[in-house]
Order: sequence, then structure tokens, then C-alpha cells
Amino acid sequence: MYLCPMQEPLLDTYLHKGLRQKLVDELRTLGISNETVLNAINTVPRHFFLDTALERLAYENRAFPIAAGQTISHPYTVALQSQLLAIKPYEKVLEVGTGSGYQAAVLAVLGAKVFSIERQHELYKQMNNFAYLKTLNGIKRFYGDGFEGLPSFAPFDKVIVTAAAPYVPEKLIQQLKPGGIMIIPVGDEEQQMKKIIKTENGYTEEIVGKAHFVPMLTGKQR
Repeated sequence: MYLCPMQEPLLDTYLHKGLRQKLVDELRTLGISNETVLNAINTVPRHFFLDTALERLAYENRAFPIAAGQTISHPYTVALQSQLLAIKPYEKVLEVGTGSGYQAAVLAVLGAKVFSIERQHELYKQMNNFAYLKTLNGIKRFYGDGFEGLPSFAPFDKVIVTAAAPYVPEKLIQQLKPGGIMIIPVGDEEQQMKKIIKTENGYTEEIVGKAHFVPMLTGKQR
């Protein structure tokens, strides 16, 4: 099963809201402590981002396949990356890898102005037709190569990468403001989540945990 926006559910019932609250409670026990992030997870209907056949499973802390061989990340991963970004209202955030659109939605609810780039044309087209995302302010979608970023919209306050890069892309560092933060998984089989902070003369990096993402690839896929 994979995301099909034409099948997106239109209802967010009390059952869904109850399942979301249980998910939030689970994320809190797993170490997510930022209440603003937890509130965003509790606000965004994750079942809207999945095929209707997976509706009852949407609030389990697990990844699911979507179109183009990609995945919608574990809610814990989305919450962790969002927490590490420390989003402030109206900050410009570059998201590399729109995927299902779920992470972008969480960032928008946190108050960010999201500039999201997707290399898979199939996913890019689906997101353009996804009614729920159109209800959220502050999300702009682009079709392009994530390694190139969006230089014409730079600089960004924050950058989030939702696929595992083989290295820290220099062009993404260049598009960060001094003092800006990038959260990026790096590696092949052994992936590490890294927190990058842009400095006047380069950047610092900190390993904040292990990661498991699909690989970040160059170019655009039709």
C-alpha cells in the first residue's frame, strides 16, 4: 500500500484523535520532551498521509511504504528531528525530501515557513494534489535535486534532510544562516543522525543518535 491523495480521508474522528493522543503519550516516554512538538504531532492527522487501508495503523510508531519506493518516517523520527531543529515561529526551513508531506505538515503547524524539495516527480505531483496540505499556511513545494537545495530562496534558518546522505552536502551548509541548524542522517549501512550548526568559518557537527532512512540520491527522478 502507498499514499494515494485521491483516497485521502476527509474525516478526523474521535477515534483518530484518541489514537493520536496515545501516540503522543508513547513519544513522551521515548524521550520527546518538547511540548510544542508533541502538540504538533497531536494536531496533524497522520492517517491523511496513508492509504485508507492503513487508516487504523496510522498511529503506530512505525514507518510505512509510500509511492516511488519511499517511506513515511516513524512518528518518533519526525518528532525527534523536529525537536532537534528547535523551530521558532516564522523561521524559514528547507526540507530536503518532501516524501509523504507529513514532516512538512508538522513543521508548518510548528509555525515554520517550509520550503520542501522532492526529487521524485511522482511524489511531487501527488503533493500538489493533496488537499490537506493546501489547508496549511507556509508550505512551498519544489521539484528538484536535494543536494542542490534552493539557493534562490536562501539563506534558511534551519535545514532538515529526510533521507540518508553519503556526506554532509556543502551546498546545503552554504544555504544556512550563520548560527543556523541542519539535522541530517549521514551514512550508508551505519547511519548517524547529525546536528550541524553553521559558524562564521564553517560548521560544527554533533552525532545525536543512530538513524535508518532511505538513501539520499542526486538528480531528479521522472
